[in-house]
This record gives sequence, C-alpha cells and structure tokens, in this order.
Amino acid sequence: MACVNWRRKYAYADELAITHADGDRQAVERAQTKDMATVGKYLQTWKLKLSTTKTVSAAFILNNKETKRELKVKYNNETLSFFSEPNCLGETLDRSLTYRRHLESLRKKLTSRVALLMRLPGSGWGSGTKSLRTAALALVHSTREYCCLV
Repeated sequence: MACVNWRRKYAYADELAITHADGDRQAVERAQTKDMATVGKYLQTWKLKLSTTKTVSAAFILNNKETKRELKVKYNNETLSFFSEPNCLGETLDRSLTYRRHLESLRKKLTSRVALLMRLPGSGWGSGTKSLRTAALALVHSTREYCCLV
C-alpha cells in the first residue's frame, strides 16, 4: 500500500497550522523542522518573535506501535512541545480525530447553560418568551454553532 505524501498550510487569525502526511515519521519531523525554519526567516524579516511555549507539534492517526512516540520538531535548535491532544481554534483534537474530548467539554458547557435557562421561567424576572429566546441564543446557540461542523 502506497502512502500519499502531501503538505498543506492553514492560517486563521493568529493561528497557523502546517500539516504533513507521510508514512515515515522521520520524514515528517524533517519536513516540519524545515517549515519551522522558513517561518523563522519570515518572522525575523518582519522583526516578530515566535512564542515557543504556545507552538506545539502533534501527530494523528498513527499505527498502534508508535502511538506513544513524540514528534521531535525543532525551531532555532529548540525542540517544540509535543501535545497528543492540542487545542486549535477552540477545538480539542485527539489522535484519531474523533473530536471526542472536544464534544465532551462542549456537552458539559451546554448542559450547565441549559440548566440556567430552565430556571428562568420559574423566577420572577426574565420569564417572557422574548427574553428566554434572547438568552437561549446568547448562551446556547452561539456555543453550539461555533465549530458546528465537528
């Protein structure tokens, strides 16, 4: 079975993701390190500084014998932190990209907000349909719809 080699770059607001797919883990490490050097040159040109504490590497969908092995991606001779479940744009990504941890935290957040909404009709204030709808849109729907494609 042939492994497809590809690399892509994604940017949104102040987050950047550089992705690589390869059957050889060391090839991915070399490619990521090379791309980080390119990012470093760009930052140096514009007199910017990379936050190495916020910059992480991660690996997804690996065979079972290599699940514990970390990627060793370097930037300025410093190995970047490896996170098995990094957070990107508010989503928690897991090794197999099932989004389980993200959906669990979202469920907890929404459960507490719905419980708050359920108390409003019984209280002396905010029991009108218009105010309940506004509260539901603000508290629940905005959170539910953020990253809803997950």
